[in-house]
Amino acid sequence: MRAPAAPRPPKAAPEVDPTGVGAASTASGLTDVEMTWIEQRLEQWIRFGRVAAEHIVNRRTRVVSFRPGATFAFVRWTSNDFGTIHSNIAIVTAVVAGSPYSTYPYVRPGGELLLRIHGWPKVEQVLKAIDAIEASGVDPCDVAPDHWRHIGSQLAAVRRQHQWHRFEVVI
Repeated sequence: MRAPAAPRPPKAAPEVDPTGVGAASTASGLTDVEMTWIEQRLEQWIRFGRVAAEHIVNRRTRVVSFRPGATFAFVRWTSNDFGTIHSNIAIVTAVVAGSPYSTYPYVRPGGELLLRIHGWPKVEQVLKAIDAIEASGVDPCDVAPDHWRHIGSQLAAVRRQHQWHRFEVVI
């Protein structure tokens, strides 16, 4: 004689964001970027971008949100007792509802990746390119997406970048 089957457990409840900001911002169409700052260990920051909303989760963590179509630069740096172990910069365009996108760590739901660079020497070159754009009087948020792709391609091919010109701004 067979033993009666064990009752099935109830279906798991949908996953809930403990901060409460992810669901609200994603439902409103905003793209969230979660940033943590632990001095000299884990530092994540926005280099440029027009922030639509900001939520401080705790002393070390905050979430910033961007409107669809907004371009921003997200820098991540990690170290240990022996020095830098990871550095990364991504220039991302926030997604428009219904459009395809790429997932990226700490960016919900994701975005269009215009540039993604790893390694401090190359990250530093991208930061210098951003500085040059700002020095010319142009907001990096207004730069043509193809310019960011071009910089990423040049760094991937280990070629020297050309000088920044104002005509590369989106009009």
